Amino acid sequence: MWKDFACYIIKNYADTNKIIEVGVGKFHEVAHILQEHLKMDIIMTDIKPSHSRVIKDDLTCPNLKIYTGASLIYSIRPPLELHPYLLKVAEKVGADLIIKPLSTEYIESINTKNKMKLINYKKAIFFKMCTR
Repeated sequence: MWKDFACYIIKNYADTNKIIEVGVGKFHEVAHILQEHLKMDIIMTDIKPSHSRVIKDDLTCPNLKIYTGASLIYSIRPPLELHPYLLKVAEKVGADLIIKPLSTEYIESINTKNKMKLINYKKAIFFKMCTR
C-alpha cells in the first residue's frame, strides 16, 4: 500500500519543487520512496524529531517558512485533532493536502471533510484537497 501511495504522489507531483511530510514520527518509508524517485528533497517535520533530517515543528503553531513554496503537504495517520491544522497550513501556503488516515478512520471534522475528496488509487485510500 505504501508504494501505491508514494506512486500517486510521484505521478502527480514529479514536476513540483517542494513536498513536505508532516508528523513523520519514526515511519520514513514514504519519504524515502519519494526521495529515490523525485529530484527534490522531501522535507519531513514532527513535533518530536526522530533523527537529524526531521525538522521540529508544532503544527498547532507552525513555522510557515518551512511550508512556504510547497506544492504538496501530506500526513500519514495524523491524529484527528490535527486535521484542521493541516488544512489551515495548506491553505495559507497554497499547497495541496493529502491526509492518509488509519484504515478505520474517516475525516470527521466538518471544516476538513467538506474540502477534501476521497481518493482510491490502487491499494491506497486517502483524502485530498487541491489548492492549485
